[in-house]
Amino acid sequence: MNKILVMGSGSWGTALVKILMENENVHVDWWVRSEEMAAYINTNGSNPKYLRSVKLDTSRLSAGSNAEELVKNNDTILLVTPSAFVSDVIEPISNELLAGKKIISAVKGVEPNCLKIVGEYLFQNKGVNEQDFGVITGPCHAEEVAQEKLSYLTFASVNNAFCNTMSEALSCKYIKVTRSADIYGTEIAAVLKNVYAIASGICHSLGYGDNFQAVLVSNAIREIKRFIAAVHPIDRDADDSAYLGDLLVTAYSQYSRNRTFGSMLGKGYSVQSALMEMEMVAEGYYATESIHKLNAEYEVDMPILEFAYAIIYENSSPRKKAVELTQQLN
Repeated sequence: MNKILVMGSGSWGTALVKILMENENVHVDWWVRSEEMAAYINTNGSNPKYLRSVKLDTSRLSAGSNAEELVKNNDTILLVTPSAFVSDVIEPISNELLAGKKIISAVKGVEPNCLKIVGEYLFQNKGVNEQDFGVITGPCHAEEVAQEKLSYLTFASVNNAFCNTMSEALSCKYIKVTRSADIYGTEIAAVLKNVYAIASGICHSLGYGDNFQAVLVSNAIREIKRFIAAVHPIDRDADDSAYLGDLLVTAYSQYSRNRTFGSMLGKGYSVQSALMEMEMVAEGYYATESIHKLNAEYEVDMPILEFAYAIIYENSSPRKKAVELTQQLN
């Protein structure tokens, strides 16, 4: 029986556990933050906090809170923790224990201390080999996975055999998987789309309609293309689903936490008030600052990113900044 460890118990982590367990030959170990949650999952076969309707086969599922022990017992590890807490989870685990294990990121964020996407953080800080690394991106929302609506994932790895194995493990009747070798571009695009979803939510709450949203999102994909070309210049088609599709679903969907966060800011909520009302982490909050700092090195023209940064981190007026933004888009 194939085994995989999922680290993270939010809605996306729960959705990925559900997807993996559609394969009857897969056993999932699931790291969660408390023994109480682990006991509930092991007894009831469901997450008590997120996607409660999802029922899981406890004969092929074992939840626990001892990260080191779980990592020791698994050769494939899927990270789905919020980016702000990745280092809290991974740093206590020794490089020796991680050596040779396959590590997959479904985090969609930047490690805020070193301003690196998760892959680069693992390569540089934890000694993970590129051949042992993979990335899962959308376009895909956890809530639709729970409802078994047809969804598409992208699995990226420079290791073709690993890419094929995981693509098969993630495929099921309602999940189709696209394969890619672009571990940098797919991960960076997955980070940036959350920033642009915040911008989309802000503008929607300010009364900007669908016509403007179309212009905003078309400019956003161009920003993504410019940035990933500057950071990792290879031949790629950023109009593919892993890039453009993921941006579209995050910018427009009712399930988008980042769009919801932006909508609250556009309605006049303070950043802290909006964050406190969010049931789950809006990754774009952290990503906006991280990419802003990272772009000081690359100096890519990114007016939508700077629009979001000014509102979130400089306490600028959303309405005033939106007017300025309209003069920069085309």
